[in-house]
Amino acid sequence: MAESVGTTQDAGDDATRRDFIHIAAGAAAVGAGVMAAWPLINQMNPAADTLALASIEFDLTKVQQGQQVVIKWQGKPVFVRYRTPKEIQEAVSTPLSALKDPQTDSDRVKAGHTQYLVVIGSCTHLGCVPTFGAGDFGGWFCPCHGSHYDTSGRIRKGPAPKNLVVPTYDYVSDTRVKIG
Repeated sequence: MAESVGTTQDAGDDATRRDFIHIAAGAAAVGAGVMAAWPLINQMNPAADTLALASIEFDLTKVQQGQQVVIKWQGKPVFVRYRTPKEIQEAVSTPLSALKDPQTDSDRVKAGHTQYLVVIGSCTHLGCVPTFGAGDFGGWFCPCHGSHYDTSGRIRKGPAPKNLVVPTYDYVSDTRVKIG
């Protein structure tokens, strides 16, 4: 009788071991599945550099009249230009009929701050970065394909279809602007 009791114990031990092996194998499979899926899920999160620069503040006192400062926002260059009265007058007096993408100067600047122009410094043709002061209209020139922008960042000549983009921005104070 002792032998049959031992056999029953061995069968019970085998069942317990088998259950443990099934549970361990199942847990390992779930762990492997999570490890395989994690990179796919994680890549859907926004990049850390764009989260950090969702909005940025800039002190306008760093820009002197007639100067331009380039800042980086969301991985793109942003031109902050302190325009001279002559540049503002040229932009205001340009007839809309002379523009490829008609937009008044007052639509591109904030009321009470017409001296400051804030635009994304990326050519609307193929995304090159235009240089200031080299164009035919006193504004920007894209050396890659020859687009010319005026002192309000409006396309005047060349292959670019649109004006330089004005990002969403607000004045936090008279001397600080928040972009984004």
